[in-house]
Amino acid sequence: MNRTKQALLVFAGLLLTAAGTKLLTISSLTFGGTAGIATLLSFTFELSWGMLFFLVNLPFFYLSVKRLGWTFSLSTLLCIILISFVSDAFDTLSLPALPPLAAATASGLLIGTGVSMVLNQGSSLGGIHILAVYFEQFLSINRGLTLFVTDMIIVLSAAFIVGLSNALYSLIAIAIASFLVGKLKSGKPADDDADIALTEQETV
Repeated sequence: MNRTKQALLVFAGLLLTAAGTKLLTISSLTFGGTAGIATLLSFTFELSWGMLFFLVNLPFFYLSVKRLGWTFSLSTLLCIILISFVSDAFDTLSLPALPPLAAATASGLLIGTGVSMVLNQGSSLGGIHILAVYFEQFLSINRGLTLFVTDMIIVLSAAFIVGLSNALYSLIAIAIASFLVGKLKSGKPADDDADIALTEQETV
């Protein structure tokens, strides 16, 4: 695929994901993965969501570099930096909150589509997505299932902050996003890089 087209698809995916995350936060909902962790930390620390998201993702790069290769890891790092900036830019916009069900449905569609676009170009948004790609390549576990299970655990543990009702609505967003991530797979750029990483390990 043309590199320019690939970069544009990744950026479009980042915009959709950031928009979905913004929609969740203004509606007092949350998400799973490192995005959810960053949201929870934002209630405690006076840092922007984008900065917290970047910091939370840093520990996952050891696994990414060791198991999925430098190409995948560096493109993921770039995606994390970009979505951190884009998310902070969205914070300057004043948007109305939607009813919880509408917000959960819309954000799930946005995030699921956006994350799929990023993953299909051989990158990820770090954190749980790195684990999801790793499990799919090395353990044959569907990446959508991995995202759903881990995100459900994180959101349920956050129920005492956003409330049980909002946590349940948040699970709707996660279910929709996870379903789309599991279904909207096209091409295997990330697979190739993971296969290279596995081959390199086997020769050591």
